[in-house]
Amino acid sequence: MPMMTTDRPAKDAARRAVTYEAGRAAEATIASEYERRGYAIAQRRWRGAGGEVDLIARDGDGLIFVEVKKSRSFARAAERLSRRQMDRLCASAAEFCSTEPRGQLTDIRFDVALVDERGEVRVIENAFGTA
Repeated sequence: MPMMTTDRPAKDAARRAVTYEAGRAAEATIASEYERRGYAIAQRRWRGAGGEVDLIARDGDGLIFVEVKKSRSFARAAERLSRRQMDRLCASAAEFCSTEPRGQLTDIRFDVALVDERGEVRVIENAFGTA
């Protein structure tokens, strides 16, 4: 009987591709939710020296920096946000604000937007304070 082998790198690559696309879809869902709430999306996947911000929305003269997390449940999605990610998001927000007319005086908040396996959304506004 021939020995069956699995192509683990190919499976890992396929899994990463599915995860990437699921993340993109979750970000699109959240962007639509913010637009439905009356916010303008200023940037998607903005990358600075400190890292990437999934979404940046405008709230009048202020900004909302949004971290999107998708998982099977809201609890699992929330658990995926690490302290290191929060620190990077704060650093990226400070960098982005330096391009704004009010600079570091720009009103900001950090939201965490959770998407579960059914595509339902839960937004935690001002999830971890300001930078």
